[in-house]
Amino acid sequence: MSERIREIPYNYTSFSDREIVIRYLGEATWDLLNRLRASRVTGRSARMLFEVLGDLWVVDRNPYIQDDLLTSKKRLDALIGAMHHRLDQIVARAEGNTDALQLAAAAREAVGRFSDGYPRTRELRRRIRQRLGRITRRDNIDFSGLARVSHATDATDWRVEMPCVVISPDTEQETRDIVRACIELGLTIIPRGGGTGYHGGAVPLHGDSAVINTEKLETLGDIHLKELPGVSGPVATVRAGAGVVTRRVSEHAGRNGYVFAVDPTSQDASTIGGNVSMNAGGKKAVLWGTALDNLVSWRMVSPDGNWLDVERLNHNLGKIHLQEQVEFRVIRYKKGPDQPLHEPEIIRVPGSSLRKPGLGKDVTDKFLAGIPGIQKEGCDGLITSAEFILHRKPEFTRTLCLEFFGTDLRLAVPAIVETRH
Repeated sequence: MSERIREIPYNYTSFSDREIVIRYLGEATWDLLNRLRASRVTGRSARMLFEVLGDLWVVDRNPYIQDDLLTSKKRLDALIGAMHHRLDQIVARAEGNTDALQLAAAAREAVGRFSDGYPRTRELRRRIRQRLGRITRRDNIDFSGLARVSHATDATDWRVEMPCVVISPDTEQETRDIVRACIELGLTIIPRGGGTGYHGGAVPLHGDSAVINTEKLETLGDIHLKELPGVSGPVATVRAGAGVVTRRVSEHAGRNGYVFAVDPTSQDASTIGGNVSMNAGGKKAVLWGTALDNLVSWRMVSPDGNWLDVERLNHNLGKIHLQEQVEFRVIRYKKGPDQPLHEPEIIRVPGSSLRKPGLGKDVTDKFLAGIPGIQKEGCDGLITSAEFILHRKPEFTRTLCLEFFGTDLRLAVPAIVETRH
């Protein structure tokens, strides 16, 4: 059977029929199904099996239907009854064929898991409301179809699972407490800001996922001239919450005669937490570097629900790879900075190791010398705020237009990086 032919009803998704069969019935059943279909007479049993899988699939992909079935036992029982009726017909037509009976049994188990999932979902939602209701406002805990659909994917448009719940904390402190609660509830945690990423970092891969949306963490501080560790003279800095839209920081800096160097093409929608976690760059990175080059410090919640502060020492106020040795101080604490869990850790790394020659950043190096948070796509914690250096706005600017012919970016990118006025 060609994998390009869609025979499962309602399957207008990026998943092939093969992937859906494997998802519900297991990988071995795909070969079993193909053997049966090679010897079929009318194909009616296959159509009925695909109808069952189509029902499972369309409900699993549509939280609005799920909410309807959660509130109406009558409609849920009718749907499950219709699935079992089709499977009964397959068994009756099998004429003792062990392969057909095995396939029907596997489908019946899938329908059983589907049916059992509804009381489990009701109980899980009750526990989430009860536990998180003590931490944040109840309207910050969203099980609605709209919230779940909106947080099922990012700019990749990859859709694997619908999240169980979307949580939108009001403060940094709430964020840390919510992470701890989600750990206790056994939920997979997905940090999410503007949802503009192209790496799938905000895409839930498990149904028991809690998406923590940081867009309400939108505190934007005043610009301060600050003494930085190991730097002579005050430096202009600004601190922003993880949910602040990147463009707002740029405009805030511009009104005060400064430049905020982080300007990805998504800056009208991307947020500061995402800028840190993916080490955002932009056209200004050619002159001033990416987020990593401009960060003074950032705060995050670690996967064990503790606070983690990262501060750069001896900042060179420029591109990080030009500094012979780069130092970061990492402090872990439970409730406040005055209660550290351990002695501060100093991470020392040659600046040259943080860049590939000729590139603004190395997107393949997720470890990045073990520096927490930065360029990790939310995999080792949830960014809640960050502080950046600002650059004095040039008195005059000129625009240079470069045109490249051909498609070899290996030649174009170094040429841009090496351009000098």
